[in-house]
Amino acid sequence: MRRLPPATALLSRRLVLATGAAALAFPSMLLAQAWPGRPIRLVVPFPPGGLIDNMARLIGPRLAQELGQPVVIDNKPGAGGNLGAAEVARAQNDGYTLLMASPPLTISPALYASLPYKPEQIAPVGLLGRVPNVLLVNPKSGINSVADLVARAKREPGKMNYASNGNGTSLHLSAELFKSTTSSFITHIPYRGAAAAVTGLISGEVDMMFENLPSVLGQIQGGTVKALAVTTRSRSKALPSVPTLVELGMPDFDVSAWYGVAAPAGTPTAVVSALEQALQKVLREPDVAKSMESRGADVGFLAASPMGAFMTADAAKWKRVADFAKITLG
Repeated sequence: MRRLPPATALLSRRLVLATGAAALAFPSMLLAQAWPGRPIRLVVPFPPGGLIDNMARLIGPRLAQELGQPVVIDNKPGAGGNLGAAEVARAQNDGYTLLMASPPLTISPALYASLPYKPEQIAPVGLLGRVPNVLLVNPKSGINSVADLVARAKREPGKMNYASNGNGTSLHLSAELFKSTTSSFITHIPYRGAAAAVTGLISGEVDMMFENLPSVLGQIQGGTVKALAVTTRSRSKALPSVPTLVELGMPDFDVSAWYGVAAPAGTPTAVVSALEQALQKVLREPDVAKSMESRGADVGFLAASPMGAFMTADAAKWKRVADFAKITLG
């Protein structure tokens, strides 16, 4: 059998390797080129009617227009958002099952000894915006500023209390972050949902609480609750006269009910890139941005990589808070 010249043999081996690599990549390339070829399911891990569900129903039809396929909203509530996240984590990573991502993705790993999914099973696609939490008191309390609130809490340690919409929620942890930042002792009173907690604040059952801004914007404007500060680094366009806690001397107090899109880990890069581009186009539509801002949201897109960095920092923050407050669930 005649031997090939060394140079020809080397070239032949390279061609074989290149052909093999192309063959391995070919199914992924075909998937990316054909995607989307059928409807996409967007899992919302909460019941209909809440903030995250409303945002999903706002962007879903526009995303469908950009992608040329229906986007079906699928509510999978339970376990503080963990059941819906687990369903997406177990789904095939072909771009046809997505998650409406929100704070439980970064809070739950700090609170639960056992989750129904592993955090690394879910990958970020794009962050769409952030909704501030707002620090509230009863207008009749005589507390007119954050300084007043902290002074009273330190003057009467353990006598003041705060409401939340339940143990382990963003609102609960926001108050615990406030306590650790101000070195104050305020007792937690968990309610069954945010609406009941706000009612408790208005009736005087509790002294303060944190709440998602869109949920109480009407009460703030109507004067039934008083907003002392918002929790994001920048002031909210919906409440431009209300200062941030950062402005008031708490430089690390940056908390929001963020929302975005995530997918099962391993979703093809080309599919993620296509989703990033489609989501950016949706956010550039003036009526979409206006509708989000009318709900108290600050619109701002982060692609998959910077969204991942944001989520990592957010998870580290909540781990510190959970450790400080000794909060564990399940």
